[in-house]
Amino acid sequence: MKRVTLESSVIAEVGYDAKIAVLEIVFTTGELYRYFAVPPSVHRALVGARSAGEFFSRRIRDVYPFEHVGPA
Repeated sequence: MKRVTLESSVIAEVGYDAKIAVLEIVFTTGELYRYFAVPPSVHRALVGARSAGEFFSRRIRDVYPFEHVGPA
């Protein structure tokens, strides 16, 4: 999955696979998480957010099922 780098103090990179609606987030800690059943609009909004960390906290964390993959 191709990832883009974000200018964020919380999120380093974001990847998205629209075919399976999976969002990958690499945090600045180096940890990779996968979020499932994420609509394309949420991915686009995250990438375009003024504060990716704030958007993640409000619109993704505790909303979508996820798995912790480990170090990216």
